[in-house]
Order: sequence, then C-alpha cells, then structure tokens
Amino acid sequence: MIALSLAEIATVVGGQTYDIPDPSVRVTAPVVRDSREVEPGGLFVAFAGERVDGHDYAAQVVAAGAVAVLAQRPVGVPAVVVDDVQAALGALARHVVARLGATLVALTGSAGKTSTKDLIAQVLQRAAPTVWTPGSFNNEIGLPLTALSATEETRFLVLEMGARGKGHIRYLTGLTPPRIGLVLNVGTAHIGEFGGREQIAEAKGELVESLPADGTAILNADDPLVRAMASRTQARVLLFGEADDADVRAENVRLMENGQPAFTLHTPSGCSDVRLRLYGEHHVSNALAAAAVAHDLGMSVDEIALALSEAGTLSRWRMEVTERPDGVTVVNDAYNANPESMRAALRALVAMGKAAQAKGGRTWAVLGPMAELGDEGLAEHDAVGRLAVRLNVNKLVAVGGREASWLQLGAYNEGSWGEESVHVSDAQAAIDLLRSELRPGDVVLVKASRSVGLESVAQTLVADTAAGTATGGVDAR
Repeated sequence: MIALSLAEIATVVGGQTYDIPDPSVRVTAPVVRDSREVEPGGLFVAFAGERVDGHDYAAQVVAAGAVAVLAQRPVGVPAVVVDDVQAALGALARHVVARLGATLVALTGSAGKTSTKDLIAQVLQRAAPTVWTPGSFNNEIGLPLTALSATEETRFLVLEMGARGKGHIRYLTGLTPPRIGLVLNVGTAHIGEFGGREQIAEAKGELVESLPADGTAILNADDPLVRAMASRTQARVLLFGEADDADVRAENVRLMENGQPAFTLHTPSGCSDVRLRLYGEHHVSNALAAAAVAHDLGMSVDEIALALSEAGTLSRWRMEVTERPDGVTVVNDAYNANPESMRAALRALVAMGKAAQAKGGRTWAVLGPMAELGDEGLAEHDAVGRLAVRLNVNKLVAVGGREASWLQLGAYNEGSWGEESVHVSDAQAAIDLLRSELRPGDVVLVKASRSVGLESVAQTLVADTAAGTATGGVDAR
C-alpha cells in the first residue's frame, strides 16, 4: 500500500494508539485480515468472527513482522484501536484512494463479474500498472483491502462490487469512488434476497448513480434493465453488446470446435478480430465489456483485440478446463451458480462436446443446487434440468437434496428417461458414479453454488489420473 505512519492511520480512522513506541513507524506492506498472509511492514486487521477472533492472533502477526494491529480492543502489542474495525478499514481505504493518481474502474452485475474483471485487468495492465480484485473479494471487507493494495505506481484500480441488497453498492462506491462504472446484466442471482429483477436493477444501478459528470457509465445494450440505467447517471454513456447501436459491439460471433468463441470487435476507433482462450459464447459479452473499458481509457482496437485474445482465467473454478491423459476433459465451473450462468455453462459444455461426440465421447453435466433463489427455486431448477435435455447433454447427474431432485425431475419431464439423468445424494456418490462410467473422450462439466462445495468432484476427477485411478475400465496413467 501507500506508506502511511501509524500516527496518520490513527488520525484517519479515528482510533487510539496502544503499545506503540514510535507512532512515526510506517506501514509499507499489505493490509491483511488473514494472519497467514502477514508480511514484514504490514498491518493486520483483527475481525472478531463467529468462529475465529483475529485479536487472538495479534502477538503472532507482530512476531511475523506486522507493524501493528487494527483492533477493537488493546491486544498487548502495537495496535490502533477503534470502535468499529470494518468502518475503520473503509475509512483507511477511502483516504488512500484519494491520494492515488489512479483511475478507478468499478463493475457489477448478476453474472460474469469475476470473469469480466479478470479480462479488464489483463487488458489494462498492458497499458499501465493495474491492481484488481482477487477472486470474488467484492464486499465491504474485500473491496477496501483490494484498494489498500494499490501503490504510488498504480494507474488503474479495477474493483468488482457485489450486492446482497439495496444500499450495498452505494456504500462501496462511497469508499472507492469510481470514474468508470460498468454494469454487466441484471439476472436472478440472489433474487430470493432482493425480491425481484426490478429490485436487483435498482440496487445495481447505484453504481452509475455514483459516477461524476466527467466519468463514463458502460452499459449492456442487450439487457433492457441495464440499458435503462442511462437515465440514472450524469456521466457519459457507452453501450456494449451485439445490438446495432452499441458503441462497442461484436459481429460474426462463432464458436470454434473446442468451444472457444471468436468474433470481430468493433469500437468507435475501428475493428479487429478476437479469438478468446476462454470457453463458451457467454464470454463474448464479458469481452465486449472489457473492450469498452479499455477503449474509454484510450487503448487502440488492435491493442485491445490482442490482449483479449491472449487473456486467460485468473480466478479458480470458473470454466477451468483440464484434459486428462486418458482423454476425459473436466470443466470445473463450481465456484458459483445462478440460472443465467447455469444456462451459459451448459451451452459451453455442448459446444465443447461436439468434437468429442464425433469420436464417441459424451457430455456430462454434474449439477448441484443454486442458492438464494427464494420462491423461484423450484421453477429455476426445473428449467435447468429441461434445458440440459433440450441441448442434448448426454448425461445429467443432479447432486444433493431437494433442489437437485427438481433438476432431475425437470429433465425427466422433458423426456430424459432411463440412464440419461440420475439423482445422487452427495459429491462422493457423484465421484463413485463418474469413476465407474467415464470413458475416453467424455467432457464433464461440474457446477453448483459455492456453498455446495461441488468443486471436490472436479478436483478428484483431475487428481485421479495423477494417482493412476482406473476410470471407466481404462487404466488412467
């Protein structure tokens, strides 16, 4: 982070110093909340959680080199003590961001936030030093920690913003005021908490409301609820999508035989061809969003197209593709799931499976529950099961309890009988089934909400070949 003295930090957060012999000592390393990540010169933020209290690790982190602890009570080692650690962390981030010479880019949406953020980061870092949200570190704790990792050299700060209700994004933009605000889409993720898509749109639109008059709101022209947000901002509006009037758009969109999309990128400064290394046509929209950000920041269309074509996956368990030595392809997309991302992943699976099916391989969809759908849960799980059948996915394995049974029932009612779809109780049952039935050439998609922990299925399948586990009658060594 930008080097600050403990005295300055105490002033910024409204705290008191305890057991600090020299308040002029500066914090020169990252601010962290995980005691295992402490570096010499860093600041440790002690949160009191339900199961673990960070204050208990105060002596340990100082012994590891931390300059001090940001805490809610004296801890017997150098500390800045405040009434509310979360509020203090936010105040510190706001102070540091105000001192940066960086352009802040914030993005939100119901689906694709992390993949798009990773694309934006990989494109912008070709132009100048860039800091971005790691993984899905997008809440009231993760976002300020990301902002505090910026340095004097940082020119672009790319921040993913999540929301569980109205006011959340407004709070985050207050900590890190963006100049560029990007809204990807309004879907049904967390609809059980919000109450409806209109309410989700109301919350997501808080991002563009926060933009200054000399800022830019980048909006999805293909999503009516997002396009309508143009009336809620004083900033310049830049549209992306496949619509004819989009400022940044894709033409000649196609999927290569391995499921990777290609298209011609059009921007106000020209056009250039892109072939993504990511899997699934849904990444075209994500790439256009990233291109719109880069265009607004002055990059040429050829620079943007080259950066997009070379960009990969930075965050784990998001369409993470592994081809085993025995010819089985495992697609680990188990970080999270909602109806929109489920549909996109199934279509990507089918595209990836076309070449495999021509050689006798099969497509497997190993799906678990989607969380936080409220009253829409039954209908949405049923619809995903039906879609798997309509797309001609060869095998559906629904994993888990009631919601998984709805997935399987949807497939059954759509015409999937016999062994085409099956409901199993848990991840281990899915692993046992796959181990006994997979054969060379099969493509396996694993996807569910993060709380389900279905990534263990994909990880086990990948690890099996390293351990020499026999799969489907083939000695996978």
